[in-house]
Amino acid sequence: MTDVVTNEHIEANAADQRPILEAKGISKAFGHVQALDDVDFELYPAEVVALVGDNGAGKSTLVKILSGIYRKDSGQIYFEGQPVELRGPKDAERLAGISTVYQDLALVGVRDVASNIFLNMEPTRLGIFIDFNKLYAEARRVIDVLRIDMPSVKVNVNELSGGQRQGVAISRALARGRRIFILDEPTAALGVEQQHKVNDLILTLKDEGKTVLVISHNLEHVFTVADRLVVLRRGKRVGTRFKSQTTREEIVGLITAAIKGDIVD
Repeated sequence: MTDVVTNEHIEANAADQRPILEAKGISKAFGHVQALDDVDFELYPAEVVALVGDNGAGKSTLVKILSGIYRKDSGQIYFEGQPVELRGPKDAERLAGISTVYQDLALVGVRDVASNIFLNMEPTRLGIFIDFNKLYAEARRVIDVLRIDMPSVKVNVNELSGGQRQGVAISRALARGRRIFILDEPTAALGVEQQHKVNDLILTLKDEGKTVLVISHNLEHVFTVADRLVVLRRGKRVGTRFKSQTTREEIVGLITAAIKGDIVD
């Protein structure tokens, strides 16, 4: 078994970098159920972190707090070292540059790729008419940055594959200038080929200097893309491991309590 990765190890690995996003002492209860209990969590610039744990571990609750959907009961969230209060998804986007892509993707199937990418922020002429030439050109630019296999930005989203739809949802966040991408089960219900394309997309985001948090039950996927893995169990953070210093067996042991783990202070 590898050594527990403490905050000091994380900071040493990140050289002189400080977290772009940090949550300290986050707790959240729903009635008598303690969903999160004094959880610390951090994301560094240009890294991919996997948040893993069994059902009921607290993953969704933590993500919804970071996305502004839930309000924490206690604790503090920091963006680039400054405290922020996320009272809603718009605060998460505006104050911390966070975009969350859920499994349903929130795309408009009967509209084309370009319109979905720039939904409600279409470029206009004279402030009135949509500038379609600019819309299509800017959409193609974003698609090309992410190296998505997309034959045309004029095709309707409901004609795309699952992997391509993931690409459109992530492109929309990139077009809005987001720096932190939270992806909820991004490869769920996708075939092997489409999973590979989503993996490539995540690694491209990292190459572009973005930070990616992946929530997934698929450890094969996680070990393909993640730099670090953070394990939650029954609302507590029980371990952090660098991918290069751990194994699937150890992560499963932390998830199932076969390995006790350590709560990171």
